[in-house]
Amino acid sequence: MLERRRDEVMSLTSVELESDRTIVISRKFNAPARIVFDAWTRADLVKRWWAPKALGVTMASCEADVRVGGGYRYVLRNPDGGEVAFSGQYAEITPPSRLVYTQVFEPMADAGSVTITVTFDERDGKTHMVSRELYPSKEVREAVLASGMEHGLRETMEQLDALVSSPGLD
Repeated sequence: MLERRRDEVMSLTSVELESDRTIVISRKFNAPARIVFDAWTRADLVKRWWAPKALGVTMASCEADVRVGGGYRYVLRNPDGGEVAFSGQYAEITPPSRLVYTQVFEPMADAGSVTITVTFDERDGKTHMVSRELYPSKEVREAVLASGMEHGLRETMEQLDALVSSPGLD
């Protein structure tokens, strides 16, 4: 029964292949857009949800200079102690409704950067988030999908939902 409930909860995150180079992720959060936007951009909050804990991954470091032209770097530590980093730059910041930034998976930096556009649309105190990820090529997108990223993504969306729904975050 618990596994069925977990599957139902995990299905709240939609992952669609929109084109050969695009992945679209969407999710509704039971929180206002300003809270979801803050959780997406404030390093002290990002480090509480961005690493998929159920997979044994932790956030080794989380830095973000959230301004146009500013950068970020998130370092994840795997259960075996190995570390991988994601980094990028902010291109557009329109709180609390839109964020555009690049992302590089540093171990595969030669593959190029992904451009991510996230929108936060609030209705009746709930936020519908849509993240559109544009990859440099179909091959890079396919490699990301083959890596198992979807499972980790769904886990982190659950963690984000728990964070933005928690009392006191307001």
